[in-house]
Amino acid sequence: LRITAKGKMAFIKLEDKTSGELFAQAPVEQFPGIAVESVTDSSRYFVIRIEDGNGRRAFIGVGFVDRGDAFDFNVALQDHFKWVRQQSELARQAENPDQGPKLDLGFKEGQTIKLNIANMKKKEGATGNTRPRPTVPGTLSLLPPPPGGKSAPVCPSGERPSSLSAPAQLPGTPITDSLLSWPQPAASPSAADTWGDFAKASG
Repeated sequence: LRITAKGKMAFIKLEDKTSGELFAQAPVEQFPGIAVESVTDSSRYFVIRIEDGNGRRAFIGVGFVDRGDAFDFNVALQDHFKWVRQQSELARQAENPDQGPKLDLGFKEGQTIKLNIANMKKKEGATGNTRPRPTVPGTLSLLPPPPGGKSAPVCPSGERPSSLSAPAQLPGTPITDSLLSWPQPAASPSAADTWGDFAKASG
């Protein structure tokens, strides 16, 4: 037994198991309908109306040994005619697009909505102004201090700090005066002394 479809029509075909020769077929226009009827006391037996193409019809009984095969037979017919109904519904909507239900997505008078956007909540005690301050030429531009931190003192331009904190000492390294003093620019050598070492080299 095979179920085939051509357009909106389904065909139940009874074929020879070895040669594939067609024994009988039942065209099904709608399901459930007169072409296929299930018996009242079992889900494995059906009555189908076969036709020979010359106007002669006969009703025969079809039974399945396995209940799963009977279920597949039933579902195959249901799926086909469900598809037929969907296609006819889509064609009807394409012909008359204005008859479908219209969605009114506008706001009613006095209606409000509330949006919850993640990471947009302000912390308590935080200032509302988060924009960077404009910088004036000739002044230092510093980032705002981290929350809960202390801001470092800013020296006016052109002045050096009077006292510097000692650098952190690593274990096992002595602090020398050269680390605590400001680096002095090295004296520029004379032009004649620039190549002196190369001139002394022999060969």
